[in-house]
Amino acid sequence: MSKNNVLVLILTVLFVGAVSNAFGAGFHIHDQGAKAMGMANAFVAQADDPSALFYNPAGIAFQEGSQISLGVTTIMVPETEFKGSTRLGTTTINNVNEKARGDVFFPPNLYITHSLENVPLSFGIGFNSIYPLAKRWKSTSPFRDEIKEIAIKPFNVQPTVAYRFDKWNLSVAAGIDYTYAMVWLEKSPYMGATGLGDMEIEGDGDGWGYNFGILWKPIKQVSIGAAYRSEIKLDIDGDADFASPLPGMSFSGDASTSITLPDTWSFGIAYKPIERLTLEFDVDRFGWSSYDELKIKFDSRSTLGSQSAAAKDWDDCWAYRFGIQYSVTDNLDIRAGYAYDETPQPEKTVGPELPDADRHNYTVGLGYKVGKATFDVAYMFVDFKDRKVDNHIQTGTYKSEAHLFAANLTYRF
Repeated sequence: MSKNNVLVLILTVLFVGAVSNAFGAGFHIHDQGAKAMGMANAFVAQADDPSALFYNPAGIAFQEGSQISLGVTTIMVPETEFKGSTRLGTTTINNVNEKARGDVFFPPNLYITHSLENVPLSFGIGFNSIYPLAKRWKSTSPFRDEIKEIAIKPFNVQPTVAYRFDKWNLSVAAGIDYTYAMVWLEKSPYMGATGLGDMEIEGDGDGWGYNFGILWKPIKQVSIGAAYRSEIKLDIDGDADFASPLPGMSFSGDASTSITLPDTWSFGIAYKPIERLTLEFDVDRFGWSSYDELKIKFDSRSTLGSQSAAAKDWDDCWAYRFGIQYSVTDNLDIRAGYAYDETPQPEKTVGPELPDADRHNYTVGLGYKVGKATFDVAYMFVDFKDRKVDNHIQTGTYKSEAHLFAANLTYRF
């Protein structure tokens, strides 16, 4: 097995491969609150529940008292299908009709906010899961030399402070992001005439970033918001176990890399044409052009060299969101939305570990208030465009879709 193949293997699990068909640009998970998800996550300008910590932290400055919101998103990923031809080692296999196994994930979220009574100052802390996905192909899949199973378990913590300028009906906020992630990979790398080997990798890493937001309400019917989340550099350390049918090639050792997650900009405007109706339009920009290359370092026990690199050449991309909320009564809100997400992944780097594509997102939701509590639920259907690919690995088409269900319970003290 070449050094470059091992490089792609390890870097895939440490960053890209574990994400599979995510539900925002690239492998960004934008569904971090049921109220927002019901409006296709067009929430930057409303930002009026504790999940504002994720969408636009400046929103907590307009919220009163103390709040806690606990939620979970159920992500159902049916079988991803590929039809075409693919390479297994040096052999091209034609008439491939392969399906990845379906999976269900339950990424949670927790938000806590508090606004002071006599000072326009608010504090909050958020806990959520940013890349909680996996991909599994059959052990007999023609992709098994690229990937058999990949998974990632992430965790993000975000403490935030916000201040409201009552004279201008304007708020600003700033916070810190700490991200920790565990990863796992299994595959059967091609070893030439001797057959297939076996590789397992476990790793973890963390990194720091920052975020800020601004929210302005120039008139009662209009609010305008903007938010920014910085790049986060993850320093990953892992253990690699490689069993080879070739004498002297098996080893167990350390591998490490540094990964830079992209920065994101979000802009939104919300408008209330009548008292009970709210419309919002958002635009998000994801700075995926930072993901142009990945490098890996091996320790001295490796039989595969000390370092290598693989090009990815991703592009910056955009997402466009529209959401609507109608208050049927003082206690019941109904919601709907649509979003279009662009993929940053060029055709030349599409593979079975992350067959990403542009997608249409359709959502509905509702919220019900009982005393000091609010219960929000939402559903999203993610319709991926057919991803046609013709590169050095595969020629064919990927088809995929996903279903998301979200629920949050918020209590105000």
